[in-house]
Amino acid sequence: MDESGKPQGPQDAQESAAAPEPAQDGGPEPERDASDKGEPSAVPERGVPEKSAVPGAAVPTKDAPTKDVPGKDVPERVTETAPETAPEEGLETAGGAARSAPEGDPEGGTGGTGGDARGASAPDASAPGGAAPGGTTPGGGPAPGGAQRRSAVTPGSVDGAANGRRGIGGGILMGKPFGVPVYVAPSWFLVAALITWVFGGQLERVLPELGAARYLVSLFFAVAFYASVLVHELAHTVAALRFKLPVRRIQLQFFGGVSEIEKESETPGREFVLAFVGPLLSLVLAAVFYGAMYLVEPGTVPGVLVAGLMISNLIVAIFNLLPGLPLDGGRMLRAVVWAISGKPMTGTVAAAWVGRALAVAVLVGLPLLTHTGALGNERPDIGGVDSLSDALLAAILAAIIWTGAGNSLRMARLREHLPDLRARTLTRRAVPVEPSLPLSEALRRANDAGARALVVVDGHGVPTAVVRETAIVAIPEHRRPWVAVGGLAQELKEGMRVPAELAGEDLLDHLRATPATEYLVVEDTGEIYGVLSTADVEKAFVAAMARPS
Repeated sequence: MDESGKPQGPQDAQESAAAPEPAQDGGPEPERDASDKGEPSAVPERGVPEKSAVPGAAVPTKDAPTKDVPGKDVPERVTETAPETAPEEGLETAGGAARSAPEGDPEGGTGGTGGDARGASAPDASAPGGAAPGGTTPGGGPAPGGAQRRSAVTPGSVDGAANGRRGIGGGILMGKPFGVPVYVAPSWFLVAALITWVFGGQLERVLPELGAARYLVSLFFAVAFYASVLVHELAHTVAALRFKLPVRRIQLQFFGGVSEIEKESETPGREFVLAFVGPLLSLVLAAVFYGAMYLVEPGTVPGVLVAGLMISNLIVAIFNLLPGLPLDGGRMLRAVVWAISGKPMTGTVAAAWVGRALAVAVLVGLPLLTHTGALGNERPDIGGVDSLSDALLAAILAAIIWTGAGNSLRMARLREHLPDLRARTLTRRAVPVEPSLPLSEALRRANDAGARALVVVDGHGVPTAVVRETAIVAIPEHRRPWVAVGGLAQELKEGMRVPAELAGEDLLDHLRATPATEYLVVEDTGEIYGVLSTADVEKAFVAAMARPS
């Protein structure tokens, strides 16, 4: 029978016999095995705890008066406690099984796509995000010529840095013009093959003497066309950098390119300029290729290539000027409505609904225009295969525009509610513990104080580490009296101290910069305020997305 009066099974008896007795009267500390040294556990970290702790946990500070805590040899310094508005989640009680634990890697964040987050802490808004926030990157889907896209600011976005020559979730890294990484997504190779095949069929009618070499010419056209798309995206990038807006990356993909700009423009005028420069440069390229047509002989390979690039850049410019999100024209419309109403959200709603109407118009109108010959084809030349391909193209474009408009609307709603994410209100109360304190005693103190986190302090009350909740869950109850909390703690690294006043995008940016599962929240004076868990941020993030505007 164990100390709590419960009968022991054979396995429990064997483990009890093998486990050393706790040190008494300053005796040597019992030897611990690997599970006691804070090694990462396979137990999931995130979850939704069921019970809130009692308010009023004390947390340490350097200059505050001291207060004796029962059962502790060294007096602890205490200061202001975290607010009672913290999320209702509880650290497991002493002598009891854990009610919950956040999921994920003990050393990392909680991850999600399309973006620069170097860490993660919430699902994408798409889940940051998200946006995102993951998930798809919020802000709009790609369009020919690269509809400008705002990237998620949620902590759930995936880092786009290159892993060798391949970015994580970004594709193949091609270079870093202006310091911004440019990736080619795997889907680009599919569309390049389609362009090569379709343009090769056109060349067979125009230049039949090329034979099989027409496909090499078609491949060159596909590469040149996407080079034009890259120039379009670089225009957005240069304008964003000029306005001091960080650009996460440029990605060339199936239907064009995407410039992932991490923050919104501060004024409607800048928003308009940022959106307009892309189509403007495409128009300039179309004009350049039009002028080049007078320098080459028609009916030759250079003549056909130059004419094709002129037409394709003109189409890119016109398509992106259509006034609906997520296209550049939609951003321009948003800026105009924003300037008139004074509310960016009003502009987003108007441009998003125009984008959805535009998606329906493309779905119905493009096949109809093709079938009636309004796009230049004679009706007898339009066969069943052509009609089917036109309908398929229209469906894909309509789906991209509709989805992008919806993502833009969700992203705007997220940004509207982001200020509600405050480190001070999301912080868990914490109790200070010495690194040699047994886990069972530390949990008892936390339970008595109504705290849900443990902060390891040195002999002067200075915090040195935060005990990982996942590590606590991994320790069986009967071993906790022999496990020191210091072996379960994550050392406080640079960036793991979060100012209590951080909120909104600034808070999420801070968490992404230093991925972890727990952070130490401090006042401006350096005093400890509590512990911030990424699981709490995730819950608040999802709640913000669910609230109506």
